Amino acid sequence: MSLNTFGHVFRVTTWGESHGPALGCTVDGCPPNVPLDEAGIQRWLDRRKPGQNKYTTQRREADEVRILSGVFEGHTTGTPIQLMIENTDQRSKDYGEIAETFRPGHADIAYWQKYGIRDYRGGGRSSARETAARVAAGAVARAALAALAPELAITGYMTRMGAHGIEGPRDFAEVGANPFWVPSAQTAETWASYLDDLRKSGNSCGAEIEVTASGVPAGLGAPVYGKLDTDLAAAMMSINAVKGVEIGEGMAAARLTGEENADEIFLGNDGMPVYSSNHAGGVLGGISTGQDVVVRFAVKPTSSILKPRASITKSGQPTEVVTKGRHDPCVGIRAVPVGEAMMACVLLDHLLLDRAQTGGVRGEIG
Repeated sequence: MSLNTFGHVFRVTTWGESHGPALGCTVDGCPPNVPLDEAGIQRWLDRRKPGQNKYTTQRREADEVRILSGVFEGHTTGTPIQLMIENTDQRSKDYGEIAETFRPGHADIAYWQKYGIRDYRGGGRSSARETAARVAAGAVARAALAALAPELAITGYMTRMGAHGIEGPRDFAEVGANPFWVPSAQTAETWASYLDDLRKSGNSCGAEIEVTASGVPAGLGAPVYGKLDTDLAAAMMSINAVKGVEIGEGMAAARLTGEENADEIFLGNDGMPVYSSNHAGGVLGGISTGQDVVVRFAVKPTSSILKPRASITKSGQPTEVVTKGRHDPCVGIRAVPVGEAMMACVLLDHLLLDRAQTGGVRGEIG
C-alpha cells in the first residue's frame, strides 16, 4: 500500500492505524518562516476530535499533536514537518468478534481481497480516525495560507443530515454554535431530535457537507490535468465514507439551460470582474476566477450499526453481523473540519504551483 501521499508541491503523507500506538503525517513542501506551533495546530484538531457530545463516537481521544521536526523557534524551516498524535483510548477487544467476519458497508472485504490481510481493530487505515492526520496537515496549510494569502478564508458546514435539509434562511453565525455545524438554529433542533432517535435505535444516517473558500486569488489551477477542481474533487473523495463530490452547481447544472447556467461578467468599479452568479463554483476551465470556491460532498451512513446485517466469514460461511464498539451515528458531523483541511491543503498546493509557473503574473483587464 504505497499511495498514502497527496499534493504536488505541498505534499502530505499520512501514516498510522485506528488502534495502533499513534498516527500522524509528514508534511513536505511547506514554505520556510511560517509561524507554527503545537497550539496553533491543536485548535483545529480540537474541532474534529471524538467524544465532544452525544452525537459523535464516545471514544475519548485528546488528539494532542506533537511536532517532531521541521519547526525551529516557532517557525517552519522548509524541511519536512513530522506530526504525531498518540492513540490513548483504543478498545480493540470490541472488534474480536469480527476478526473472521466481513462487516457490510465496510472496507473489510475489499482490503482482504486485495492484500490477504487486514487490521480488523476499528478498520486500521480505512478508519475515519486517519482523518485526524489530515486535519493536522490542514492546520499547517492554513498557517502558510495566512502568510501568503491573508484574505483567504475557509468555512465548512453541514447542509443535510439524512432526510433533513436546512430549514429557513441560513445564518452562518450559527455554524459554530451547534454540534452539527449547520447555519440554522432551527435546523439544529430538528436534526438533534432526528439523530437522537436513530442513535437510540442503533442506526445511522448520511450527510452532505459544503466547504466554501472566499478570497481565493484568480489564476490557481491549470489545464488540462492540473485543474483546481480536479484536485479538489479527488481530495474530498479520498475522505473516508465520501461517495459523491460536486463543484459549484454540480449535478444540478444538468437541469439548467445555458442561459441560466452562464455566470454573466461585468467590470466592477475597482477594475476587477464581477459575476452575476456563481454556478461554476469559482472555477472555470480548471482555473480559479476569484469568486468563492464552493465544494460539496456526500457522506454515506456510518456502516457500524447495531442492526443485524447479513454477511459472510472469510471461509465463506453465511453469518449475521452486529457491529459493537463506539461509533458516530452520523460520521458527516466530524467530516466538516476534515473537508476544510483538505480544501486548505489543495489551495496552498495550487498557490505554490502557480508561483512556480507564473511568478504571480496576471493578464490585465481594462
